[in-house]
Amino acid sequence: MTQEVEMESKNLLTKQEYENLLEHLNLSIDEAKKQVNYYFETPDFLLKQNGCALRIREKNNVWVLTLKQPYKDGLLETHDQLTEAEAIQSISNQLIVKTDVAKQLSELKIDNHFIQFKGTLETHRLELPYKNGLVVLDKSKYNNCVDYELEIESSSMRNSEKLMEELIESNGITIKNTPNKIERFFNSLSQ
Repeated sequence: MTQEVEMESKNLLTKQEYENLLEHLNLSIDEAKKQVNYYFETPDFLLKQNGCALRIREKNNVWVLTLKQPYKDGLLETHDQLTEAEAIQSISNQLIVKTDVAKQLSELKIDNHFIQFKGTLETHRLELPYKNGLVVLDKSKYNNCVDYELEIESSSMRNSEKLMEELIESNGITIKNTPNKIERFFNSLSQ
């Protein structure tokens, strides 16, 4: 089974804070890698009610179905690789669920036949190894919205939060309430 535990801290950025961080970290938006998330949910939001999120991510012509679930201090991610044809079929409201994700959904008592495609979020991502962690700068577009985000991934939440605090303080960034991307995506649907 392909699974991993994700430990990350997040903070939304203003466009100016994003541009300042690009300069501070000596990064160029021209180097950003594009990835597209296709989000899924049941009509009665069973995934959300269980603290979960389901997406297909397309990156470098590789399609991966991922179920995110709460797990200790982080998120448990379960992955199944899809072919492009399977991904396109899933986006056309005929979700293809393979072994690992299917097992997790079954444990949650969520019938994948009720899961529907809800929309797309496109991200241009820059990554930089940074002091026992990974700095991730994202510019995301979805439902006529554009936002900017700083993520710090690390082997522990404590280290992730420490690195986040350091970057925020050294760059004069305002701490903001930062829902995850799928929450921001679904919130934008109701606006």
